[in-house]
Amino acid sequence: MADTYTLHVAGLTRELPICKVNDHMDIAAFIMFGDVELTVACARDLLAKCPDFDIILTAEAKGIPLAYEMARQSGKPWLTARKGVKLYMSEPVVIEDESITTAGKQKLVIDKKDIDAMNGKRILIVDDVISTGGSLHALETLAARSTGTVVGCCAALAEGDAAKRTDIFFLEPLPLFFH
Repeated sequence: MADTYTLHVAGLTRELPICKVNDHMDIAAFIMFGDVELTVACARDLLAKCPDFDIILTAEAKGIPLAYEMARQSGKPWLTARKGVKLYMSEPVVIEDESITTAGKQKLVIDKKDIDAMNGKRILIVDDVISTGGSLHALETLAARSTGTVVGCCAALAEGDAAKRTDIFFLEPLPLFFH
């Protein structure tokens, strides 16, 4: 198997390293951190596809650059569900999920004031990659604690079977590598 996967997304080309998840599967590691050109281009192209929204919700940490850039380009606010309870959170709301890239269960936490900020708003959920949908489900569960409405779920890439989903939108599929 090749050491890299060639990805074409948002008019750009990147070589992604192939990483072993377990004895039966590898993934192509898509990391936006530090790649400003890629982040700006993906944000632009996702904004062109997304429905009207009032606020963006993402998960810490890999969705942060994309959500930030989409917020910057659109002028709309954004919120981050953190991986753990933080001292500034007076009323934390905790949801557990499982991710293909994180061993075991992980927590997503948002403060009640952020839930209140979503009240009555059209919420756009943003992540870098949607794979198993675990993080996406956790974000939808957090959003459901508000009176807002999730109007869309998007990512730069949809990995594996997520590319067949009709309830999300994304820029490009990303294959899984089975052996």
